[in-house]
Amino acid sequence: MSEIIEVWTDGSAVPNPGVGGFAVMNKNGKPLILGREEKSTNIRMEMLAIISAMKRARGRKMVIHTDSQFTINVLTKWARGWESRGWKKAQGEIKNLDLVKEAWEVYGRENIEMVWTKGHAEDAINEAADEWARRARLGEKL
Repeated sequence: MSEIIEVWTDGSAVPNPGVGGFAVMNKNGKPLILGREEKSTNIRMEMLAIISAMKRARGRKMVIHTDSQFTINVLTKWARGWESRGWKKAQGEIKNLDLVKEAWEVYGRENIEMVWTKGHAEDAINEAADEWARRARLGEKL
């Protein structure tokens, strides 16, 4: 049986929208991936963190811990329906459609389990992901 990869993700934009950063952490609380965008939002950064994490799975089982219920819902509840309707939803546009499509494509080919963790609730690795997302937003690199 192959190893299960377990990661924690977080994104940050200040102001929102504004400069954004994201982090992907391993189970030991060490950053694996950092990213930054000059003009972004919290949701974009959350999605980029999850996409970056999923791309590391490469056929292995991955568990992603995130405090973004929205992103979990996009992948586990809404994207299938949006895709079947030509990437449209009943009311309004799908924001960040470029990232939604990319996340859905990667999610569909990998063995990914999404786990929600409450943000700022004493999950040490989630807190580390939050701190590293902030540091990435400020320009820190690995």
